Formats: sequence, structure tokens, C-alpha cells
Amino acid sequence: MNKISIHGEWSSKMAFILAATGSAVGLGNIWKFPYMAGQYGGGAFVIAYLLCIIILCLPVMMAEVMLGKRGRCSPINTMRNLVRETSQSKLWVLLGWSGALAGFLILSYYSVIAGWAMAYVPTLATGTFTEINNIPASEINDFVDSIFNSLIENPIELISWHTVFIIITMIMVAGGVKGGLEKAVNFMMPALFIVLLVLVGYAMSTPNFSEGFYFMFNFNFNDLLYLNCTETSCELSGEGLLAAMGQAFFSLSLGMGSIMVYGAYLPKDASVSKVTTAVVLADTLVAILAGLIIFPIVFSNGLEPGAGVGLVFKTLPIAFGQMPFGTLFGTLFFILLVLAALSSSISLVEPAVAWLIETGKFNRISASVTSGLLVWLAGLITVFSFNIWSEIKPLAGLNLFELLDYLTSNIMLPLGGLLIAIFVGWLMKKTVVAEELNSSIDSFIYYIWYFLLRYITPLGVGIVFLNAIGIFS
Repeated sequence: MNKISIHGEWSSKMAFILAATGSAVGLGNIWKFPYMAGQYGGGAFVIAYLLCIIILCLPVMMAEVMLGKRGRCSPINTMRNLVRETSQSKLWVLLGWSGALAGFLILSYYSVIAGWAMAYVPTLATGTFTEINNIPASEINDFVDSIFNSLIENPIELISWHTVFIIITMIMVAGGVKGGLEKAVNFMMPALFIVLLVLVGYAMSTPNFSEGFYFMFNFNFNDLLYLNCTETSCELSGEGLLAAMGQAFFSLSLGMGSIMVYGAYLPKDASVSKVTTAVVLADTLVAILAGLIIFPIVFSNGLEPGAGVGLVFKTLPIAFGQMPFGTLFGTLFFILLVLAALSSSISLVEPAVAWLIETGKFNRISASVTSGLLVWLAGLITVFSFNIWSEIKPLAGLNLFELLDYLTSNIMLPLGGLLIAIFVGWLMKKTVVAEELNSSIDSFIYYIWYFLLRYITPLGVGIVFLNAIGIFS
């Protein structure tokens, strides 16, 4: 096996931790996690999410990093190398293709949502939402809705912001591992945490911080499990648990090739267990802090925490428009969203860029331009799903954006994680796995991880995945 990637290596273990944390910390933490917690019972969802992280996702993340560290290529060629080494079926190469495809599809709509955040930065900075204070309370929601709807219903504006985001992403990726990816995360991650902590400090000063805290950690299991009870029966649904697992995989960038390709650039002497644990802790901390920023602001302004996708783009601007220094902190919040989105977007496209380079037909710049153009074109599907194609709902009443989100978050990512667990836990030699983890097969930590990966993770992911596709309904 090649022990040095042709694409280069991270300069240090900390560089990998920052990069992988940047991949994990994104819109999934700051935009998606809070509104999903609001929909599925607050603290009950948080507990389910944390259990999914510890029992299902951490073992898979270690396995995915280990695969990249062993294969030293793009996910596609890493799996091709490992299939040869383990003498397994060539069909396992599809796992690499699936990861790269998932990352590609996610970035295609992720960049559009990130474009919303970019559009809101100048909107907040110019004090647009402070006009809320000059209109009747009954008209506030209509005012905020009109701003949001005028954005998403305008395909030209959406395409413009989508284009800007893709261009910035590709410029960073074109710089290479050390010159582009590493430099980008070395700036963005400290900046992101500084803005995050400033906003947490502000949220703590709001009148209803304790109520937001209580909501985050209070357990409403009815909302999580969707118990539709009548006088004679209750309908038990796994929708909340599925959402928690899908969010955990989405948040940690598992099953989409990003973590595998970042593992390919990991220094040989790095401890996979230590660096992945650090990434998981940082990612989870950001998700929790994001909730502690958003919910106190929501409750302090008498707003609805379960507002869904519109929580960040429709509910919070009302609060920012009414609160002291709301223009400043609202602008900072959406800058935080943009930084988080960029740190993730570079990892979503890197598997495709790395594979194009490995074909021998592209250098990094041409591979970045090609990948960026294809992602941009695919992103038009999401752009148009909010306006000229909004009536197109090909499956289960979902528009094209919602279908892509469901397919990737709830199907492709958990399925990819399941296959990673099976391949590493059952098909690779234990001695090879231990070697890449820089561990002994006799160590207690290795034993616990291996047991979880072989038995608990596949069982848990498998049950929820089968529920997702309707086997148990």
C-alpha cells in the first residue's frame, strides 16, 4: 500500500483535527440541528443524537479515517486498493463511488442554502429587519416572510449567490492540501469559534436563556417517538430516531467520502482514535452551542422553536430586528453560517477532485474547475425547486430539494456507514486494522471499538435504515 498520498499530507495532527472538524461543523450544526431539535422534543432529540454519535457514528468515523489512511487515495481508489488487498468482490468499490456521489449531491444543494446565508449578511448589516419596530405586530411575520420568499422565489438571485459560494469553495480547493485546504481551515475554524462564543455570550444575556437551556435538555419523548395516541391505541413511529441518526451522520460528514479522503492525508504516526474523538467532541459542542444561541433568542422574543427550515431564515431575523444591537449580532450570526458552510464545502468536493487528479487527465486546478462546474449545474435543481419547479414533487410529496436531502441524509449516509462498518469489521484483517489505528488488538479500547463496529453499529444503523425505507411501517 502507498503510505504517502500523491496529493500531500496535513502538516500535523492538529491540522487534520481542524480540517475534519471543519468538514463536520457546517450548516448541519448551526442551521439544521436546532430546528430538528425544535421539531422532535428538544432534549429527547439531543439525547438520541448524542447516543447515535457515541454508539453508531464514532466507531464508523474511526473506521472511515482508517480506510483513508490505509488506501492513501480518493475514496474510489482507496476502496479499489483495499479490495485488492483483502481479495474481496470488486463491488465494494461502489462504496467509494457512493461516498463521492453523496458528497457531490449534498454540496449541490448545500451551496444553495449557504447562498441564502450569504444573501442575509448584507440584509442584516444594512438594518433591513429593524423596520420590524415600525410596523404593526400583526404584519411582522408577513414582512419577514416577504424578504425570505423574495429571495428563494428569485432564481436569478439564488443562482448568483450559489455561483459566488461555489467559486470561493473551488479557489480554496485548487490550492491543494497544505496551500488551500489547510490554510483555509486554519483561518476559518478559529474565526468560527470566536463568533460562536461571542453569540453564546450574547444569548446568555437574554431574558429567556434559562428557558432555552431547559428546552434543549428537557425530555419530550412523545415528540421524538411520534406517539399518535387515541383512547385505545398509540402509533409508535421511528421518524424522530431516524432524524437523529441521519443528522448525526450528516453532521459528522460520514459516508460521503470527505472523512475518508481527509484520512488519506493523515500523517502515518497519528492516532486515529484520538484525532477522531477530538473531532466528534468539537462537532457536538458546536451543535449544542448553536442551540443555546438560537433557542434563548427565540423564546425571549415569543417565537416558535419548532419552525422547521425557516427557523434560521424567518424566525431569528424577527428577534434580531427587535433586540438591542440586533443588527450587529444578526450579521455575526450569518457570517458564522457562511464560515461553517465553507469549511464543510471544501471537504464535500475534495473526493471528486482527488479522483479526477488520480485519473492522470487533470491537475488540481482543472479538476477543481471541472468539479465546481458540475456541482454548480446540479445545484440548479435545488435553485429551481423553490420557484419555477416548486410544483414538481416526484415522491411522497417532497420537492426536488427535500428529496435530495432525504435521499442523502437518511439513506445514502447511513447505508454508507453501515457498509464501512461491515467492510472494516468483517472483511479486513484485525492486524491490519490495528496497525493503521496505531493500536494493539489486545487493548481494551480496541476491543470495545471493534465490538461496537462489528455488532452494535450495523444492528442499530440497519434497524433505523430499514424503518426509513418502510420495511417496518
